[in-house]
Amino acid sequence: MSQIKLISRASRVLSVSGVGVRTEFSGKVLLQLQGNHTSARTMTSSQKKTLTLETMNPNITKLEYAVRGPLVMRASEIEKELEKGAKKPFKQVIKANIGDAHAMGQQPITFIRQVLACVSHPDLLSSDHFPSDVKERAKAILGACGGMSVGSYTMSHGIELIRRHVAEYIERRDGQKANWEDVCLTGGASSGIKSCLQLLCKKVDGKDSGHTQCAHCAHSGTNSAGYDGSNHRHLPPIALTADSNCSLVTVRYYLLLLPMYLSSVLIPIPQYPLYSASLAEYGLGQIGYYLDEDNNWALDVKELERAFQEGSKTHAVRAIVIINPGNPTGQVLTRQNIEDIIKFAHKHSLFLFADEVYQDNVYGEGSKFFSFKKVMRELGAPYESVELASFMSISKGYMGECGLRGGWMELCNLDAGVQANLYKAISAMLCPTTLGQTAVDCVARPPMPGEPSYDLWHKEKTTILQSLSERAKTIADTFNTMKGFNCNVVQGSMYAFPRVDLPPKAIEAAKAVNQHPDVFYAFRLLEETGICVVPGSGFGQRPNTYHFRTTILPQPKQLEEMLEIFKAFQEKFTKEYS
Repeated sequence: MSQIKLISRASRVLSVSGVGVRTEFSGKVLLQLQGNHTSARTMTSSQKKTLTLETMNPNITKLEYAVRGPLVMRASEIEKELEKGAKKPFKQVIKANIGDAHAMGQQPITFIRQVLACVSHPDLLSSDHFPSDVKERAKAILGACGGMSVGSYTMSHGIELIRRHVAEYIERRDGQKANWEDVCLTGGASSGIKSCLQLLCKKVDGKDSGHTQCAHCAHSGTNSAGYDGSNHRHLPPIALTADSNCSLVTVRYYLLLLPMYLSSVLIPIPQYPLYSASLAEYGLGQIGYYLDEDNNWALDVKELERAFQEGSKTHAVRAIVIINPGNPTGQVLTRQNIEDIIKFAHKHSLFLFADEVYQDNVYGEGSKFFSFKKVMRELGAPYESVELASFMSISKGYMGECGLRGGWMELCNLDAGVQANLYKAISAMLCPTTLGQTAVDCVARPPMPGEPSYDLWHKEKTTILQSLSERAKTIADTFNTMKGFNCNVVQGSMYAFPRVDLPPKAIEAAKAVNQHPDVFYAFRLLEETGICVVPGSGFGQRPNTYHFRTTILPQPKQLEEMLEIFKAFQEKFTKEYS
């Protein structure tokens, strides 16, 4: 009988997840595989637990979210160490890992915060310190709340008044009719995306994918985010050992006991880890299509077709995810590209997820945001019938209100019964936060010219977006002056995704400690400089390429300092491993 034992040693722990074999987690865990039986227990506990790694939901153990992964945990530990007076070669941690604008020093929009203040403390409505348009909006929102209080529940899909305002916003943006009943307010875009993904959890045409196969060997589907394809070899059915140089998919095959994916979704590689994490959580399969790094992360429909055809051999491919502007890659799709994608979705009867949360964040010269809904409607029959869910959030754009958890989704062409059941499922979560909905209203119905708040609102908005545009250019230009980096133009969103050429000795050093090379690089960067980024393997990347995602959000002075530190570290790291 074969068995595998993966045992921790000090701070290096070999763990298995849906993204790969990692060593950076702390704790003491023993995993055992004996035939078809997997057991797990903590080595320090003698008490029998109701929930163990073998009795808990296996989909949760596969879930991994790189943006808040081990590097971020270590960054938080370092911050606490600094607070206690620990001596480091730096004075602060720069959290360039996540798109949290306010945490990086961006100031809130006054109009949004004034409306929030008034709905939270209605006595302020009698104050002379607030403009009349602020008080008018606050009164309208309170009037739509039970008991005239934002402390009351709302309808599960949001306050009707605000849903109507969102529909009006969409009509102004697209020049196309929007039905407010197709608008659902959400706790940020993420909750809407996850709710729609759950609709796909059903076997179709008798197809199950079994497991995500290796694109290089089986040519069926593509690798999961995090598998870089390097030094891959297959293992015989009973020859898996802890030191085997096997790929992610091989480990998943053995240790996860062939999970049966009900349906599969086309997602970009690189992708935002919300998608790979949610697909793992729901037991759905993922089929990756590669973005073209050499063409500024463009989306080639031929690559979509390749991924679909290969994936369809074993998967029931039912949906496609498009992130525009791109995260982590920062590209903005052209209108022609969007038309081609819609036609592709129509051809293969795919549900289209349009992640458009960065629609206000467009900087590149000649770049322009087009919503999928607008282009789909303007294409006319038969393409205007594509099933589409588009998502927006108050966490990004010029607002940056991440903590308020507000957003919306617009549903187009869904079967009436499906939409009714989606709303029913959402009702189990009660409702989005009322303050988040209030902030959504401020975005959908901002001050208009001639209103008291307009001039300040317009100044704050344009100042923020102009500064982000300048920082986007600075970060790409500066990385491209450093030896060993290649960074595409940041056309939109809040991130750069530079490629770093790692010396062969650095790659060998990473393998020696069972880390992805880009994870190894990122940990060294964090420990020596205090800069926290997200390794490219957390988003997916082509085999034998290495990247990291950094935000463009540090304020200009801090960004300049960060890039200088990066340059010095890169020179030192390259010299050390040359």
